Amino acid sequence: MNLLILDPRADEYKKALLPKFPEVSIHSAKKEEEIGDFIEKADILLVIRISNELIKKASKLKWIQALTTGVDYIINLPSLKKEVIVTSTRGMHGPQVSEMAFLLMLALNRNFPEVVRNQDKGIWERWPGRLLWKKKVGVLGVGVIGEEIARKCKVFGMEVFGIDIVRRKVESVDIFYGSEDIINVAKEVDYFIIVAPFTPQTEKMVDSKVLSAMKPTAFLLNLGRGEIVDEEALIQALNSGRIAGAGLDTYCQEPLPKGHPFWGMKNVIVSPHVAGMSDIYVEQALLIFEENLRRFLKGERRNLINLVEW
Repeated sequence: MNLLILDPRADEYKKALLPKFPEVSIHSAKKEEEIGDFIEKADILLVIRISNELIKKASKLKWIQALTTGVDYIINLPSLKKEVIVTSTRGMHGPQVSEMAFLLMLALNRNFPEVVRNQDKGIWERWPGRLLWKKKVGVLGVGVIGEEIARKCKVFGMEVFGIDIVRRKVESVDIFYGSEDIINVAKEVDYFIIVAPFTPQTEKMVDSKVLSAMKPTAFLLNLGRGEIVDEEALIQALNSGRIAGAGLDTYCQEPLPKGHPFWGMKNVIVSPHVAGMSDIYVEQALLIFEENLRRFLKGERRNLINLVEW
């Protein structure tokens, strides 16, 4: 079996895998330009994103292990053959994404970006900060990440509203709603956090109607996918003061283009899609990939961890 690893930390993955899987030929590449003709003989691909041009050349590809929870970057590639197995690392991102949600909520609540700007200018200015305590938070997408956010919200003394296609009992969610109730939830909450996956059903789900329903004191956080939010409607809501601000980690176009309105908005925190990253990411991902690789080498296919039905 030939394994291609395409990732900025590809060498770390390779170093960890070589002693455990000596029967696998492993090629590591930090950039697509380093892959060469190995793509033509790769059976397995470990990756976050890859270009359609390279997938066209992957004639022997049998399995892609995505290093992300969402796999839209992969399954939407036009040249990806339907018989290629796709698995995700769903379940590993709860700690880091939930911590990022609190970083953004606290920073927006306390206007912390202005504190940093004042430090740069040597300005001593004080103001009372808002509390998370006793506030209401809506979580769109109550999967592993959404549940972890909800659990931490309860520690902060918050009331949690969950929104998901499948309603179920979750200990940390005070009230669970279906996606049809999104506007009703938007009216109630002080923070609206998006951690849902991008699908045809969630595209621009947070539109002008949802944003108009939000309180003028409320904040929007997008840690899911940029395509879930109608960005033009969000820009209008932010400029008009319809909502208080936003903490954004994902965008319709990435990297966020120079000159984009988000860059210059003082009520917006622009984060470069790093919520899912961590200092132990390789260790976290390998817990899933190594087990999947063992099963795959034994000839197993349908019982791989986080098998994506696409």
